[in-house]
Amino acid sequence: GLVAAVPGGDWAALDARAQAYDRLPVDPAALAAEARWASSVSLYAVRAATDPSDRHPVLLSYLDVVVQGFLREFGPEGAEGFFATTAGWDAPVLDDRRAPRYPRARRLSAEERAAVDAALDRLGVRMLAAR
Repeated sequence: GLVAAVPGGDWAALDARAQAYDRLPVDPAALAAEARWASSVSLYAVRAATDPSDRHPVLLSYLDVVVQGFLREFGPEGAEGFFATTAGWDAPVLDDRRAPRYPRARRLSAEERAAVDAALDRLGVRMLAAR
């Protein structure tokens, strides 16, 4: 994860963006020393919702954004750490890269795409073709 300031302290806007998540308070004292600049800290946790399935697959455009963030903030080792410590890779992933369904989809560089694709391949993730 990443500790980041909420632009303008607008938690309502962030809550709206993270509507599929619950915002939970965190004691700032629990953070690493370099992150204790934050006076108010929360984390967003996925609500118990529909598990990924063929009807509700994980979007590749979403994974692309997540992994791009890990690559940019923590480098290849950080991205590998994300894949290694995330469970549920038996869930199907919908390849929607050409027509992203994730509303905050980002364009990845060739290197970033290759990193995502190689990791998903190593993990044996079942890819579904977008219709």
